[in-house]
Amino acid sequence: MSNQNQDDQAARWNGPSGRAWVEAQEPLDRMFQAFEKLLVDAVVAEGARGVLDVGCGTGATTLAVGRQLAPDGGCTGIDISEPMLALARTRAARAAVAAEFIRADAQDYPFEPASFDMIVSRFGVMFFDDPVRAFSNLRRAARPGAALRTAVWRRPEENPFMTAAERAVAPMLPDPSVLAPRRPGAPGQFGFADSHRVHALLADSGWAEVAVSPIDVPCTFSEADLTGYVTRLGPVGQALSTADDRTRARIMEVARAAFDPYVYGREVRFTAACWMIAARAP
Repeated sequence: MSNQNQDDQAARWNGPSGRAWVEAQEPLDRMFQAFEKLLVDAVVAEGARGVLDVGCGTGATTLAVGRQLAPDGGCTGIDISEPMLALARTRAARAAVAAEFIRADAQDYPFEPASFDMIVSRFGVMFFDDPVRAFSNLRRAARPGAALRTAVWRRPEENPFMTAAERAVAPMLPDPSVLAPRRPGAPGQFGFADSHRVHALLADSGWAEVAVSPIDVPCTFSEADLTGYVTRLGPVGQALSTADDRTRARIMEVARAAFDPYVYGREVRFTAACWMIAARAP
């Protein structure tokens, strides 16, 4: 990353965004449990023993892989967010899972060369400022023949659940710039939405057998957790953090109503439109 972008990302994930993900850890893990299973199944299919989880956050995938590989293998998580890693370490200790966690930027971290036989990520690789540099570094950390499997979001237009709140409340915000349209290819949630670009990035990084396949994954979580999800995460959560009480109440009401089409009794359901990226270290 450029120094400014690196500083911005570090401030974000060690500040409000990192704290929000810690607070919402349980519903987020339930929401994305299907992705965790996809990645664990891929690890099993590869027969991997030493796995790296990139952008591991609060550790759900790291711990799931670690439990699967115990006692003969293990999983290492890397992330730039100390609040999220602190929770991940606590969860690992509580569950008695032998997992290692590294606080660093995977783009620059000096991994021991050829030290992992698989690299996975659940929505953790779209934030690199220089993806070729990042994936080149990860390739060097991979043993010859090691597999890469990472899930990323497709276009925002294909994921209306993910943008429902911001679309609903945009006219109400005192500072609409927090909801500025995402630039195609820019670091962020939908940074890897263009499959052709993603394929080229991996090839330019030295990975072989690159495949970018669409997956549509049903996701669910409790309706009781919906308000917390809306008010903590994403651009709307950021806007609410600086809004006065009256504006905050109005925004929360409108944002919550935007999710009515996804509520079925006590459950929230939506389909995540994603890419599963697969590649292999030469």
